[in-house]
Amino acid sequence: MNALKTFNRYLLWFANEHVDFRLAEIQAILELYKIKAKWLEKPSPKPYWLVELPNENDAIQIASRSVTMRYIIELWGGATSMEDLHTELKSMPESKILQYCEEHLSFKVKVECYGNSQTAAEKVEKIDTFNYLPLKGKVKLKNPDVTFNLIEYWGMEPNNLPSKPYNVFFGRLIAHGQRDLITELSLKTRKFIGNTSMNSQLSLIMANQAKVQPGDLVFDPFVGSGSLLVAAAYYGAYVLGSDIDYLMLHGKTKQSRKQTRDKPRVDESIFENMKQYKCQNRYVDVVVADAALPPWRSSLVLDAIITDMPYGIRESAETIGSTKIQDGKHVVPENEIHIPSKIEYDFSKMLEDLFKFSLTHLKVGGRLVTWLPVLLCDYDPNELPMHRCLNLVSNCEQKLSTFTSRRLLTYEKIKEPELHEVGAFTVSYGAAFREKFYRHAQKLQKERAENRHNNREIVLSLSEP
Repeated sequence: MNALKTFNRYLLWFANEHVDFRLAEIQAILELYKIKAKWLEKPSPKPYWLVELPNENDAIQIASRSVTMRYIIELWGGATSMEDLHTELKSMPESKILQYCEEHLSFKVKVECYGNSQTAAEKVEKIDTFNYLPLKGKVKLKNPDVTFNLIEYWGMEPNNLPSKPYNVFFGRLIAHGQRDLITELSLKTRKFIGNTSMNSQLSLIMANQAKVQPGDLVFDPFVGSGSLLVAAAYYGAYVLGSDIDYLMLHGKTKQSRKQTRDKPRVDESIFENMKQYKCQNRYVDVVVADAALPPWRSSLVLDAIITDMPYGIRESAETIGSTKIQDGKHVVPENEIHIPSKIEYDFSKMLEDLFKFSLTHLKVGGRLVTWLPVLLCDYDPNELPMHRCLNLVSNCEQKLSTFTSRRLLTYEKIKEPELHEVGAFTVSYGAAFREKFYRHAQKLQKERAENRHNNREIVLSLSEP
């Protein structure tokens, strides 16, 4: 690597999970804070990215929102060997280092090895090789004034280690990412959850991809237990939701936690969750409503729509109507006080209604962030729903099983549609997803049973005298 000329280069160090979500989250944060970043290396599945930023405050802002990133350091040196790293550090102007080496500043050096393990003695030995740095303060391992990071990258194959690390880096810690929020908002300690509540990490990632900021109005049309609203409210947005499930919104469903499954819910609701995280002043309300028949005025304008539609697997997907059919259509009784939700809500129709709602109510520049279930054998990115007024910003995958995954799609509204466009918009993706899922699962189950039977026959034949 070339010698560093300025202090405007940084290294982002990521957690080793949800790798496919990193770039979409970081790009959204850069856009949110209007930060101009220049990638020194193309972002990749590696645990680190190198970036050039205008100033340290920009690095702090990125860390203040990212949950995929562990920390960000000001990069003082980077090389392919320890010898070259030392040479690079020694060539730096001393005046740029001295401000962090003063006698009143305590410090520590932390060694991070990716793809390899090292003993404490080996780490101390490496730290001692930096004794030429003019550090005058006291060593303090807990909460020091300045933390320096030595990072060794040994590659992505722990079973095929090289003789030495591929890259070594040294720099000053600027800020930690928001990984602590994952624990703070964890479902394990949340008062009200359901069977399909979104975990805190993915909820926060979705809020980041939606570029949620204080004062925004964020809506979830399939709100369930409100996990996505919790993340949005935590970032300062006013939150609103709807769901067709009356019992869920009123906290009257069966307990989801095994330990309390035999006990009725008491004081459990989305509002109680908001109170738990001190976000109740940003909670607008939730209403019982059918996403196929939204009750909202056309004048409603939303900054973001964040949702996870029911796939019909773990939770039923239904819409209002009667099972009676006339002229090939479900009959909706007139003048009824209550119309039950008995009609299956096909996923493609659900997706179509969500897009029409987004085209109508999202502001220009607002974002729709939603999940799409995928059968790996059927997935074709060219078949994803598209509209000229909604730009697909990112498409991130979370693997669920050997034959399924789900994709987090982020769309940004770039212009207002013509009146005729909304009504004419159709979606074919995801048609009969539930039936395809179970049919494929049964096929795999049958194949596995046949394989077990064949293997048993082979074992028996070999064991015969």
